[in-house]
Amino acid sequence: MTGLQIGYAAMLERFAPAEAVALAAHAEAHGFSGVMASDHFQPWVPAQGESSFVWSVLGAMGERTRGALGTGVTTPGYRMHPATVAQASATLAALNPGRHWLGIGSGDALNEHVVGGYWPEAPDRINRMFEAVDVIKKLFSASAAGRDVKHTGQYFRLESTRLWTMPEVAPPIYVATAGPITAKRAGKTVDGLITSGAPREKLEHLLSRFAGGARESGRNADTLPKVLQLHLSWAPSDEEATANALREWPNGGMRFAGSDIRSPFEFDQIARMVRPADFEGRMLISSDPDAHRAHIQSFLDLGFDTVHLHNVGRNQREWIEVFGRDVLPKLRR
Repeated sequence: MTGLQIGYAAMLERFAPAEAVALAAHAEAHGFSGVMASDHFQPWVPAQGESSFVWSVLGAMGERTRGALGTGVTTPGYRMHPATVAQASATLAALNPGRHWLGIGSGDALNEHVVGGYWPEAPDRINRMFEAVDVIKKLFSASAAGRDVKHTGQYFRLESTRLWTMPEVAPPIYVATAGPITAKRAGKTVDGLITSGAPREKLEHLLSRFAGGARESGRNADTLPKVLQLHLSWAPSDEEATANALREWPNGGMRFAGSDIRSPFEFDQIARMVRPADFEGRMLISSDPDAHRAHIQSFLDLGFDTVHLHNVGRNQREWIEVFGRDVLPKLRR
């Protein structure tokens, strides 16, 4: 992944798997580069209506597209042991050489509590995530060298084993973060950073902390991928764009961390309180493609080299075609 990449964010909690695959192919045909697919067990709110298995869908997307493929993001250690995530990632990379990156996050109760385990506080989830990364990295490196590996840690155990299906080059690992401490740890330990759209000052701080961590590990952050997932609402009129945001993506207007909410129906109750003003500063709602172009460009100017776009409306094909014609060609890094 070199140079500027404007990819398609495939929100699998909103579109049936076959439709998501077709939309990814449609996006690539109109100038989008690469796919970030969400990993959900449940949708945020019932109206979104889907939640297919990300690894199955990414496998199908690999057959229909030619760009990069990644999880945005998966959480090892609750629904799936890190070894299982490593196996899924290595298999996808073997099928799609040089195309797959592994995006990892600390998780939300909405998706991870379903297996009935204790749902920990945020610091514990972050520590658990980084240990999971360590397990996956050990499996990748040992398996590539034809060796077994084992792990005994605070959160995970791995008996002596290896991945028997392994690509020639292991997938790069990116960690998702919205906080400076995690950003610095990511800079020290993984291959890239993922975050979501936020105010400029917050993102500048995250990138600075990521760069600091990279320097401490003897690396240059300028050479490490910095990935942004950007939610937006575009439609032919401002009124329709606003209605789409309220109906399809009310979670984008919720001004609190929702990582401890366990049910789409709980989110739905809270979503009824979301008003158009709640999206201000969090998600651009506009019918003007040039307003969206300027908004996206502002993040590229901050230093992000990859931006995956998610339009919250059901008007995916129309949006892809408009942005492919009027927005993407005007973006510069």
